[in-house]
Amino acid sequence: MGKTLILTEKPSVAKNIADALKIKSRQDGYFEGSDYIITWAFGHLLQLFDAKDYDEKMAKWRTENFPFIPDKFRYKVKSNQKNRDKEDLGAKKQLKIIYSLIKRNDVTNLISACDYDREGQIIGDTILYMIKHGKKVYRLLLNEWTPNEILKGLKNIIPNDEMMPLRDAGIGRQWADWTIGINLTSMATLKYQKGKGQALNIGRVLLPTLKIIYDRDKEIENFVPEDYFKLKALFATRSGSEYEGIYYLNNEDKFKDKQVLMDIDSLLSGKEGAVSEKNVEKKNEYPPYLFNLSNLQGFITNKYQGWTSDKVLRISQSLYEKKLITYPRTSSNFLDESLVERAENVLNALKKGLPYESELRFTRTKRVFNNKKVESHSAIIPTYLIPKALTNDEMIVYSAVKNRFLMQFMPIAEYEETTLKTTVNNVEGEFLSKGKVQLVEGWKKVEKIESKDTILPLVNINEVVSIEDHKLTSHVTKPPKYHTEKTLLRVMETCGKGKDKEDEDSEEMMAAILSGYSIGTPATRAETIKKLKDVGYIATQNKNLICTELGRKLVETFPVKDLFDLQFTGRLEKTLSDIEKQKFTKESFLNLIFDFTTNAVKTIKNEKDIIINEVSNEKKTIEVLGKCPLCGHGIIEGQKGFGCSNWKNGCKFVIWKNDKYLASMKKKPTKTMVKSLLKNGVVLVKGLTSKKGNKFDANLRYEKNPDNEYFSWKMEFNK
Repeated sequence: MGKTLILTEKPSVAKNIADALKIKSRQDGYFEGSDYIITWAFGHLLQLFDAKDYDEKMAKWRTENFPFIPDKFRYKVKSNQKNRDKEDLGAKKQLKIIYSLIKRNDVTNLISACDYDREGQIIGDTILYMIKHGKKVYRLLLNEWTPNEILKGLKNIIPNDEMMPLRDAGIGRQWADWTIGINLTSMATLKYQKGKGQALNIGRVLLPTLKIIYDRDKEIENFVPEDYFKLKALFATRSGSEYEGIYYLNNEDKFKDKQVLMDIDSLLSGKEGAVSEKNVEKKNEYPPYLFNLSNLQGFITNKYQGWTSDKVLRISQSLYEKKLITYPRTSSNFLDESLVERAENVLNALKKGLPYESELRFTRTKRVFNNKKVESHSAIIPTYLIPKALTNDEMIVYSAVKNRFLMQFMPIAEYEETTLKTTVNNVEGEFLSKGKVQLVEGWKKVEKIESKDTILPLVNINEVVSIEDHKLTSHVTKPPKYHTEKTLLRVMETCGKGKDKEDEDSEEMMAAILSGYSIGTPATRAETIKKLKDVGYIATQNKNLICTELGRKLVETFPVKDLFDLQFTGRLEKTLSDIEKQKFTKESFLNLIFDFTTNAVKTIKNEKDIIINEVSNEKKTIEVLGKCPLCGHGIIEGQKGFGCSNWKNGCKFVIWKNDKYLASMKKKPTKTMVKSLLKNGVVLVKGLTSKKGNKFDANLRYEKNPDNEYFSWKMEFNK
């Protein structure tokens, strides 16, 4: 019997599979048992050639060299992050290990166990088909890495050839983005930038996302506030209870013409009214749907300060690899109907010991299980494994996913809504009053959601009430709000459908998400927002996302307008999703992209030369903060710490910016602090936080250990 080689996307997943198969023996770069060998990539080990790898004349950017579209796309070992011209040695070593395992005579079958998505498919396929081996390749498709699912999944592997459509979509996306990115970034930089520096980044998903933020900024800038007026009255019943009503005429309560309300107001003094209508209705409140990735990112970035979509994805990925949640990069809010039994097991495992345990009941409903609304991956839910130790950040994301799951199986929340209409003799129109009382808390208990009750007094129809007070108030229309990551993700996900609806459950939006008509995919949206910040096109102010000067100039100057168009990008994304469904071919899609790129390059060449970004190459003067206590050279600030400028000759003095000792008291070293410490040997640090959460001040010294060249902190208190 030969052995089967399994390739995973990351070492942590390889370990999960090894644990499930009870394989203990770990070699350099793989695990080996009697039937299985498990090895891993580190995400992409291969990348597409750079333009200069095809043709050395492309090493220098010259307008006449573009458009540049290779006849055949080729792959190489991924580049070192610090030096793009060198190979990443870790990736090279791991590839060598993988290829030596593939070639082993006792290895008869190969299984790709990379993530079940476009990226995962091409990570596995580019590696497994890079060398000729003649061995059968299978695919393991899993939504979670728990032992039960791994063992079940290995019994149900499928031939990897069946994944051809997913691979085609992945390769189509990768080659298209390379073609547009390389050609248009080079052309835009040559045309609109002066001086050498970071290129002017142009991308298929980057520009429409920038345009969404630009458009909102413009709306706010061009907004002209308008005055409007409202009229309120305070009514008293015979028994002395009071309630407030807002004046309505023809279903309108906001009036531009103040005079209309002044005329009504003048008729109210000393008058009586009567209750003309009373409506009491019991209403159900359903829990919000299960999370897909965009909703989870929106929920957390909105609720917690300092979180970004990118961070939510990173933490979700880590929880997925730790077997605690299902696959996070999903666009669906529903579960596949085949998961009914699994979801019941999860509920039974999670509910133990909860204060509302007796209210949790497993039920199979269309709001949770619905095949028609699942596109390749179900919504994100917890697995049956109970976490043992989580970081604070992991706890935030895990609890959100767990709570959203639990809510689905709690009683439906119920409230009673009362509407009163009060009319006044000889006054056209009516006064409207609304009351709301929560009857059943239901799923709101899970996150302790407080419901605000507005209680109206008990009145009957035709009851006469007196007008105690009346008031005309003036208001001003408010401009639209700046985009936040939550609202931006919503527009990207639905390509602008339902962009101003807070309602996440509208059918139109669900349909837009399901059709694949969006900007980017759940997996790439966070990366896009991060990249817009990194390249300087947008900036953040608190939770708001705002276009920078450079971002605005780019939108107003860059002539390839299709790239800013939500509909254009939405159609491209839909085409990729159609390739997965075998409704469109990779070849037709790429021809479309190559034609588009060729025309776009022509358009840019024909435009006027305008400089929208000037890069100054002046060297920044480096501030010396003090003398190094070890060698007397200058201490300077680096990216990760304050260190000795003589480090090249081996001086080890450094105060790290993420220093663990200071971090344990919720402090980071600052420039002022380091200066003072180097000058006086001691520094007074205010606002340190004790383990119990109390604030205190202390003197800190940073002293060399007697037996090595490292330093440690010493704390002193003033007598």
